[in-house]
Amino acid sequence: MQRRSFVHGAGIAGVLAAGVAPAVVNAQAAVRWRLASSFPKSLDTIFGAAEVFAKKVSDLTSGKFQISTHAGGELMPPFGVVDGVQGGTVEMAHTAPYYFFGKDETFALACAIPFGLNSRQMTAWMFEGNGLKLMREFYKHYNIISFPGGNTGAQMGGWYRKEIKTAADIKGMKMRIGGFAGKVLERMGGVPQNIPGGEIYQALEKGTIDAAEWVGPYDDQKLGFNKVAPNYYYPGWWEGGPQLDFLINIKAYDALSAEYKAVVECAAAYAHIDMQAKYDARNPVALKQLVGAGTKLFRFPKDVMELAFKESMALYSDLSAKNPNWKKVYEDYSKFRAEQNLWFRFAESGFDDFMQAQKL
Repeated sequence: MQRRSFVHGAGIAGVLAAGVAPAVVNAQAAVRWRLASSFPKSLDTIFGAAEVFAKKVSDLTSGKFQISTHAGGELMPPFGVVDGVQGGTVEMAHTAPYYFFGKDETFALACAIPFGLNSRQMTAWMFEGNGLKLMREFYKHYNIISFPGGNTGAQMGGWYRKEIKTAADIKGMKMRIGGFAGKVLERMGGVPQNIPGGEIYQALEKGTIDAAEWVGPYDDQKLGFNKVAPNYYYPGWWEGGPQLDFLINIKAYDALSAEYKAVVECAAAYAHIDMQAKYDARNPVALKQLVGAGTKLFRFPKDVMELAFKESMALYSDLSAKNPNWKKVYEDYSKFRAEQNLWFRFAESGFDDFMQAQKL
C-alpha cells in the first residue's frame, strides 16, 4: 500500500495508532518564529501561557517548530504587539486584545467588556457560537488570525489608597484600569490610566495614580500592590471572563503546512485551558495570604455597580450607532450573553449560591 493512500484511508486515529504521525511531522521543514508578549516574565501565569504554547508546539513537532517567547519590552513595547504582528516584525503575539481599543473598540470584544461574558461563556461563544468567526473576520483588517490563548476567570476589582464608600468617591480618581473599561470609568467621573503590568507598582507607589487593578490575588501579590494600597475590592465588573489571544500574522500562518497549522490550533487550546486552571488553583491561597498580611477586603457598594452597569449599557448603545465593526460583533455577543445568563441563573447560580454559603 502506498503511504499517501494509507494516510488518507486510515484517518487520524489509525495514523496515530500505526505510528505514522511522527514520520509525517519529521518530514516537515524546520520553522522558527518569534512571539512578542504584552506581559512581564515575572507573571508566570499570564506570560507563562506563551511559554506553555511554545513548548507544546515544539513537543508536538519533535522540536522542528520552535517559537521563542519575548516579554513585553524585549522586542517591542507591550502595547505595540498588534503593530508588530500586522507588519510582520514578529510572526505572532500573546496579548489582551482590549489593550488596543484605541484602534477600534471591537478589539475589546475578543477579551472582555464591562458586564460581559464570564470565562466559560466566553469560551462557549468563541468555539460553539460565532465569536471566533466574527473576530477573525475583524482581525483580517490587521493581517492577523487569532486563536484563544487563555482566560484568567473573573478578576478582582483592584487596589485603592482610600475606601470607596459611594459612587461619588470615583469622581476624580486616577486609576490604572485595563483597556476598554476605562471608557466606562471615565463616564463615571474617574480618570483612567492605561499602564502596562510591569509599570503599575511604581505609579501606585509614587501616587501618580490613586488605584490600580491587574488580575487577581496570585498576580497582585507578586506585583506587591498590597504594600502601597491596602483596600482590595471585588468583583472586577469590567472583567468577568477576560480572554487572551494568540495573534498570528496571516502570511506567516498561511506558509505553514496543514500539519503545523493543526499543531498551532492544538497548542493554543492547551494553553487556553492551562492558564485558567493555574489561576483557579493559585488565587485562593494567595487571597488568604494577602488578607492575613493586613489587606482589607471590600465588595463594591451597590450604587457603584449600578452606575457602572448603566454607563456600560449606554456606551455600547453609542458605539453601535457609530462603529459598524462593533455593531456587527456586539449584536451577536449580546444575544449570546442573554441566553447564557438565562441558563446560568438556574443550575450554575443555584449550585454556586448554596455551596458558597456552606462552611467546608
